[in-house]
Amino acid sequence: MTDEANREQPEMSPYLIEPARSGRSKCKTCRRVIQKGHTRIGILIVGPFGPGYLWHHMKCAARRQLAKVEEAYEMKVWADGVEIPPIEKLRVLAEKAEKDKAERKTAPHTEIAPTGRAKCKHCGEPIAKGSYRVILSRGVEFAGQVRSGPINVHPGCVVRELMAEDCTTEPEGFEDALRTNSTGIPPDDVARVLEEIGPIPG
Repeated sequence: MTDEANREQPEMSPYLIEPARSGRSKCKTCRRVIQKGHTRIGILIVGPFGPGYLWHHMKCAARRQLAKVEEAYEMKVWADGVEIPPIEKLRVLAEKAEKDKAERKTAPHTEIAPTGRAKCKHCGEPIAKGSYRVILSRGVEFAGQVRSGPINVHPGCVVRELMAEDCTTEPEGFEDALRTNSTGIPPDDVARVLEEIGPIPG
């Protein structure tokens, strides 16, 4: 083997911030395309074929991995002339994401439908604006893994949906969980929703 072949490859930086070189890469956070020329951040991983970068939109990375974005800024892992968003703005995005996550309710819970556009995921009929709907969890296959996602159902459809094979909300303890998770809803209204739901099979 030649000396050139034996020469060690230069060590890759743990992060890289650069304009996307094409429109083919996808953000590993939101799964959407990173448009050519848009600033992106790469986070180094070592895979079966060697080291490489997982690319993210700057805002997506800030919302999910602010510490790594801050470290990349401290290391200044971009070339001269690359336009980068102020770190202060990215920190604001991260704070809002954390706040939204903390305020996100856990299924099962009930809430008032803000519009009349949503449909019940069990019967397919619209859920009237201003009426109460129940949020349950349904298993969804994504990238080869099954994850639980929220679905909206009429109170009268809850029992049948709980019996569905892909429903990941457990019938056991349902009533107590609905009362606990339905923060901000008057207890009397929660009781009426439970009455409309009817007995939960054990």
